[in-house]
Amino acid sequence: MAKASRASGRAAGAAVRRRSLLALAAGTPISAAACTRTGAAGQGTPRQPGAAARLVAVPREQRDIDWLRAALHVAVEIEFATIPPYLCGWWSVRNRKTDAARLIRRIVSDEMYHLGIVCNLLAALGGRPRIKEAAPVYPGPLPGGVHPGVTVYLSGLTRELVRDVMMAIEAPAAPLTGRAHDAMSIGLFYDELLKAFRALAPELSTERQLHERIGEDTLRPVGSAADVEHAIEIIKDQGEGTARSPSDGQEDGHIAHYYAFAEIHHGRRLRETDGEWRFTGAPVPFPDTRPMARVPAGGWDRPPAGARRLLDDFDTTYTRLLEALDTAWAEGDRHSLRTAVRHMRRLETPAVELMETPIPGATDQTYGPQFRLR
Repeated sequence: MAKASRASGRAAGAAVRRRSLLALAAGTPISAAACTRTGAAGQGTPRQPGAAARLVAVPREQRDIDWLRAALHVAVEIEFATIPPYLCGWWSVRNRKTDAARLIRRIVSDEMYHLGIVCNLLAALGGRPRIKEAAPVYPGPLPGGVHPGVTVYLSGLTRELVRDVMMAIEAPAAPLTGRAHDAMSIGLFYDELLKAFRALAPELSTERQLHERIGEDTLRPVGSAADVEHAIEIIKDQGEGTARSPSDGQEDGHIAHYYAFAEIHHGRRLRETDGEWRFTGAPVPFPDTRPMARVPAGGWDRPPAGARRLLDDFDTTYTRLLEALDTAWAEGDRHSLRTAVRHMRRLETPAVELMETPIPGATDQTYGPQFRLR
């Protein structure tokens, strides 16, 4: 996302640069010169597929605090919904020291951080996240109708999962064309959130916000307009990259999630040579993985007793995780957040055991977690 202090005249060029990077992820090199030209089931509350689009369609002068709270609820659902498929991909990798495993693990940590940010933003406006109530169902669309047409499913890491789920979730916003069927990206949704914060300049309460270290980042209370700008910028830049490069803009040496996933998909690091971004850097070998099959709609059908026990163990811990997250921001209790993190770590053991349990009658495929409530 462009910082608030950047000159507005750079916006059109930024849109072209972002479109150029989208093209390179599909394998098309784009010259730097071209980038300078301007152009245009007991699983919680059912999702409202078009909630984000409906919120964005509300005229800006009619967006009030209730609009902001509703939009932030959607943001909480979006951020949480990315974590289970990314975890499945990461857990399926046998050697966690591979480049691919490290990239995915870092992104999982970032998404947990982003979830904390939007929960803090919601608490700042007096709202309370209800993560368990809106627990995602897989396979299914992303919450709110962002990236319509993308089906998020759970499976072991494959190039198809990287391309069709991971990259599709993190894809940067394409320039608007005004047509009703244009995609609603996560980045565009956050742009509209930030515009509403700027217009309303709401009073922000730090009560029930949390301050906690999450991976390489530190979650901090949001208490000012500058804090809001910075928080939303982090989410956008870490996911999509800055308007000028694939960097996440945080001066940490990382590239944004979309391009990190693209490196795994293409098997090469992204490098700029002679004004063109190409996947011509060091190899990123696709890792050896446990062959977790796609979880079917409705979950696994009549799994054997051993797999059923593991599924029940996983889903019980998962449910406790969501309850701890809800408690953390309902009460401003950092201990509940730490409990949630411990529950997330405990999910790995039954998940990996499931991924090593063959599906009867299936060729070289195994079970995997369903992420369903108990």
